Amino acid sequence: MAESIFIRAYLRASTGDQNASRARETLNAFIEEKGFKVAAWYTENASGTKVDRTELSRLIDDAQYGDVLLVEQVDRLTRLSKPDWNRLKGAIQSAGLRVVSLDLPTSHAALRMSNSDDFTGRMLDAVNSMLMDMLAAVAHKDWEDRRRRQREGIEQAKREGRYKGRPVNVALHARITELRRHGLSIRKTADIVGCGVSTVQRVEKRACT
Repeated sequence: MAESIFIRAYLRASTGDQNASRARETLNAFIEEKGFKVAAWYTENASGTKVDRTELSRLIDDAQYGDVLLVEQVDRLTRLSKPDWNRLKGAIQSAGLRVVSLDLPTSHAALRMSNSDDFTGRMLDAVNSMLMDMLAAVAHKDWEDRRRRQREGIEQAKREGRYKGRPVNVALHARITELRRHGLSIRKTADIVGCGVSTVQRVEKRACT
C-alpha cells in the first residue's frame, strides 16, 4: 500500500558556502500535503557535477526496493555528464528507488502506487526515466554555460585590471576557526555552519600559511 512508502529526501547545495538545508521546508510542505512524512534526510554540500557524493551514496546504500528518493529539483540530483548520469541512474535503479522530484510532476505518481502494481510501475519508470534524462541534460548544459560565462567574465575583468578574486566570507571563516579551536571535527564543523568539508579544510590551510 502507498501508506507504507519509505521516503528518503536528498538535499544538496552546490558550493561550500551554501546551506544545503534551505529546501527542507519546501520538501516537507510538499510531502505532508500528499499525506506522507519524510522518513530519512540526507544533506550535503557537494557539486552536482560529481558522481561520487557521500550522502547520496549512503542514501542509495540504505535504500530498500520501492523506497522513494525525494528531491526538490532534478538538478539537485545531477548536473552530470551523460556517462556519469547513466552510472548514477543505474545505481538508483539497481537499489529499487523511485525518484520523486518537485519539478517533474509525472514522478509524483510514485507516491500513490502500490509496490505490487508491477505493470504501472514499469510504465511510470520508463516515462520518468526519459524525462529525467532530458532534465539531466538541460541541467548539465546550464552548468557548462554558467561556467563558460564565469570564465569569460574573469578573463575580461583581468584584461581591464578589475579582477580581485573571490571575496572571503569573514564571518564564516571566523566561525569555522572558533569551532575547530574547541575541538570539533572537520565534518561536525561543516555540518554546524552549513558548509562543505572542503571549505573547512581551506580555512585551516589558509590559517597555517
